[in-house]
Amino acid sequence: MSIDPAPAATLSEAAREIVEVGRFLSVRNFVPATSGNFSRRLDARTAAVTRSGVDKGELVEADILVADIHAPPPRGSSAETPLHLQLYRDRPEAQAVLHTHSVVAALLSNLRLPEGELVLQDFELLKALGDTRTHEAAVSIPIFPNDQDIPRLADKVTAMLQKRTDLVAYLIAGHGLYTWGRSMAEARRHVVALEHLLTYELEKMKVRR
Repeated sequence: MSIDPAPAATLSEAAREIVEVGRFLSVRNFVPATSGNFSRRLDARTAAVTRSGVDKGELVEADILVADIHAPPPRGSSAETPLHLQLYRDRPEAQAVLHTHSVVAALLSNLRLPEGELVLQDFELLKALGDTRTHEAAVSIPIFPNDQDIPRLADKVTAMLQKRTDLVAYLIAGHGLYTWGRSMAEARRHVVALEHLLTYELEKMKVRR
């Protein structure tokens, strides 16, 4: 992903984007119950993050907290907030991070965990991901084992990001999808495109049985 400077967002602007994307993803059943967490970079030092334990389709501005990217997560935020903050440190161009919990992401990531990645190839929709410009590309989505030790998981993600500057997403087995973008709109587009592609891959596995 190439670096594309973006202006700082106010907390009100970031909260509005997060609330809107929560409703958008909730009606598609990508964040059932109180699952998932979202964030939006505010500036080089801070990000707006969702409060834990809230239905993402019912978010209000009061559910959005401010986090220092280089400090421990704020009280009341998700235990997975460090994964968001780590992405903002490792990807200066990232302006939004979305974590979803769809059935297909959880199931397919479990089934393909032994391979350590999911390779998507020859799909027109690949052009919706980052800087991919042709359906002839092969896009690899890493799959990490689920781990309750979030700092340890974040270290594994950082190691992968250092090797793979092209990445726009990764999966946690049996858990869900993390993706990010240079704007909230791009991050949302990545979620929709990847959920479609994951569904295709799962259906293909059924047909080939």
